[in-house]
Amino acid sequence: MNKLKLSDEQKIIRHKLPARLSHWLLVICFFTTGLSGLAFFFPDFAWLTEILGNPRIARFVHPFTGIIMFFAFINLCFIYWQHNIPERNDWVWLKNIKEVLKGNEHAVSDNGKYNLGQKMLFWTLILAMLTLLTTGIIMWRQYFSDNFPIPVIRIAILLHSFSAFMLFTGIMVHIYMAYWVKGSIRGMVEGWVTVRWARKHHPRWFREEVMPKLEQELAEKQQPKQ
Repeated sequence: MNKLKLSDEQKIIRHKLPARLSHWLLVICFFTTGLSGLAFFFPDFAWLTEILGNPRIARFVHPFTGIIMFFAFINLCFIYWQHNIPERNDWVWLKNIKEVLKGNEHAVSDNGKYNLGQKMLFWTLILAMLTLLTTGIIMWRQYFSDNFPIPVIRIAILLHSFSAFMLFTGIMVHIYMAYWVKGSIRGMVEGWVTVRWARKHHPRWFREEVMPKLEQELAEKQQPKQ
């Protein structure tokens, strides 16, 4: 097998188009659903419903964008679940969290495609999304709430609010970390990262998944045509 000599600035694919489309659809629905939900829960934020036109339109749109958000996330789960299974190396990352926060993650942990923090966020969002969908259906006054007793609806409202807070907090952390680790946002916008970025932040992913594919492509290109 030929060994590649790659420039640190060479582009490599991190996220393919289907994943990027699902991600940004999720982002749009998250802000639409989240801001309208915030307005319903806190009267001081009622003015946020004006983003969608008026409170009546916001109440109509909120559950539908929530459902679209759920299915966009489920699509991402099918794409990335195998990369988010906890591994023994993840505990090394956790034990050295101080160095990770200092920006020395590459020196203390041999990460695959995602580190433990990203994996924890992944599973937290799955739990939050499932709870939001279930409780949201129970609370959906126009179609389903008449089928449930008042105590069940009250519990659903409580769980829905807690899960929304958990989802909102997780997404805010995700946004901050994407901004903090330079090059991450570009990876989800344009789909590519540099070799330097991959080697620093996710060296095992680069070594075990990216390099073999690039070497195979090189070998295929160098094979004489029949």
